[in-house]
Amino acid sequence: MHSWSSPAVPTVPGDGAPLRLFDTASGEIREVAPGPVATMYVCGITPYDTTHLGHAATYLTFDLVNRLLLDSGHEVHYVQNTTDVDDPLFERAERDGVDWRELGDRETDRFRTDMESLRVLPPRQYVAATETVDEVVEMVTELLDRGHAYRIDPAVDGFSDVYYRHRATEDFGYESGYDRDEMALAFAERGGDPDRPGKEHPLDALLWRVERPGEPSWPSPWGAGRPGWHIECSAIARNRLGMEFDIQGGGSDLAFPHHEFSAAHAEAATGERPFARFYVHAAMIGLDGVKMSKSLGNLVRVQTLREQGVDPALIRLGLAAGHYRTDRSWTRDLLDEARARFARWNEAVARVSGADAAQAISALRDRLADDLDTPGALAVIDAWAEATLSGDDSDPAAGPAVATALDALLGIPSVGG
Repeated sequence: MHSWSSPAVPTVPGDGAPLRLFDTASGEIREVAPGPVATMYVCGITPYDTTHLGHAATYLTFDLVNRLLLDSGHEVHYVQNTTDVDDPLFERAERDGVDWRELGDRETDRFRTDMESLRVLPPRQYVAATETVDEVVEMVTELLDRGHAYRIDPAVDGFSDVYYRHRATEDFGYESGYDRDEMALAFAERGGDPDRPGKEHPLDALLWRVERPGEPSWPSPWGAGRPGWHIECSAIARNRLGMEFDIQGGGSDLAFPHHEFSAAHAEAATGERPFARFYVHAAMIGLDGVKMSKSLGNLVRVQTLREQGVDPALIRLGLAAGHYRTDRSWTRDLLDEARARFARWNEAVARVSGADAAQAISALRDRLADDLDTPGALAVIDAWAEATLSGDDSDPAAGPAVATALDALLGIPSVGG
C-alpha cells in the first residue's frame, strides 16, 4: 500500500540533542540511543471514519520523534499499519450500505490527505492488514507449534477460533503495568471478548477468527477466516523491523490490550524479549473538557477544520501547547492562542535580524529532546520572538535560521513567508 508524499525537511546547522522519552514499560524517561538506523512502529487507523484530533495528536507526536531522530543524524525506518479488516469497518459499511473495501479505501485516502496537510513525515512502509494475512498465518502457526495457542472446541458453537494463552510469557503485563483488575476492565472495553464460550481464560486473545456468514475470509490451516487485531501489528512489526526495535508507539488507549498482546505474541513466537525497547504512548484529546468519542458525536475532524479555513499549522501549534502525555482538550481558545502565536512568530521572523538564533535553536532542541516538551519548546520561540519584536537585532540572520528550525523540528512551515 502506498504512503503519502513527504514534505521537504531542511537541515538545521549544529548538532541535535540526544532524544529522551518516557517508556511505559519501565515507567522512566530514558535516552533512546538507537543505532545508525532508528526503528519505529506506530499503530495506524481502522479506516472507517475521517481523521479526528485524537488521531492527529498521536501521529504528530511520533512525527516529532521522527524529526528529532533525523536531526540527530539517524536514518529512520518507520513502519505504520492500517487495520483495513475489522468489525468496526464492517459495521460502518453495513450501516452506510457500501462495500467494506470501498469504505476502507476512501477513509485511508482521506487519512493520507490529512497527514499531508499536517506535514507529517510518512512511514517508509505503510502496510495494510489485508496485505499481510500470510504473515499472520505464519505467526499463529509458530504459536500453536510452541503450545502458546489453542483452538476452541467447535462443539461449543460451531466455530473453532484460535486463541493465544495470555500466560505464555511469564512477564505478561510488563509493557502496560496493568494489574489483573485493570486488565480485565480494559480488555472488555477495548475490543476483547472475555465472555467468549470455550476459552481457557477470559484474557486469552483472539488470533484467528473462523469465517462467519457474510464476513470476508482468507485460507488457513484452521479453516477460512481472518486475523485477530493484536497479531496483525505483531507480525507486521517483527517481519519488517525485527525484535527489539527502538520504539513502539500509539495512543494511550493501546497500552492494554493491544500493545501488551502485540509484544507478547512476538515474544512467545520467537522466545526473544523485548519486542520493543521503548513503548511510547500519546494521551487522549477531548473537546471542551469531554473525551472525544464517536458515540458522543463530539469529534473534531482535521478535514472539517481545513474546510473551515483553519491553517493546518495552527492545528499543530494548538496540539503542541500541551504535553503529549497529558490528557487535554481542544477548545476555541486554544485555536485562537495558536493563531496569535503564529502571527507573532511570523512578524518576528519577517524582520530577518533578531535575537540570537543559535541560542534559541539550541534551547528548542533541548526542550524537544526532553521527552517532547512541546510547551517548553513553544515558550522558547515565544521568548525569542518577544526579544526580537522588542528591538533585539543582534543576529543579522536570525529570522531565516529560526524559520528553518521551526520547519525541520516542529513541522511549522511558512513562518515569515
